[in-house]
Amino acid sequence: MKPVKIVACTAALMVAALLGGVAAQAVKKDEKPAKPPADAPAFQMPQPGPEHEILKKDVGVWDATVETSMEPGGQTMSSKGVETNKLLGSGLWLVSEFKGEFAGQPFEGRGISGYNPMKKKYVGCWVDSMSTGLSLTESTYDPAKKTMTGSFEGPDESGKAVKMKTVSEWKDDGTRVFSMYMPTPDGKEFMGMRISYKRKAG
Repeated sequence: MKPVKIVACTAALMVAALLGGVAAQAVKKDEKPAKPPADAPAFQMPQPGPEHEILKKDVGVWDATVETSMEPGGQTMSSKGVETNKLLGSGLWLVSEFKGEFAGQPFEGRGISGYNPMKKKYVGCWVDSMSTGLSLTESTYDPAKKTMTGSFEGPDESGKAVKMKTVSEWKDDGTRVFSMYMPTPDGKEFMGMRISYKRKAG
């Protein structure tokens, strides 16, 4: 879900909607199109729905403890970071900024996530300072378990696309956990990353 593609798709949908309206009005050439009320808005802006409420749960500044492992049963590396999340505009999108370190090197990442009503899924994209590729996310939310489960797909170091399972769990208003499961050559998976978040006071 590249930002450029998002803009292009949004523009295409807007054009399609406008053209569809023109086509519908042109079906009967003898009839004059009905004039909209003078106070009618030129374009109906999309508004957040109940599904967007889950995005608000992540708004704020969070201390993060990152645990990573490169192979099943391998050594676990731990690092610290800070994630800052803000809503874009009316709340259709959540914009994330992560700053920390990985393997002793500075690390930064940016993410955008929102709800796609046509797919009925949460979608997003991710870029960071340790990769030249764009990663895409797609998830569904289980309100009973307060858990978001989905996939994270992006290129590995060779450029090959790899899809990984992701699970986000909200323990309470100030605690959440993100886990990523990596695939193995034999088709199994292991937990390659876990990030434990604690909301900063204030």
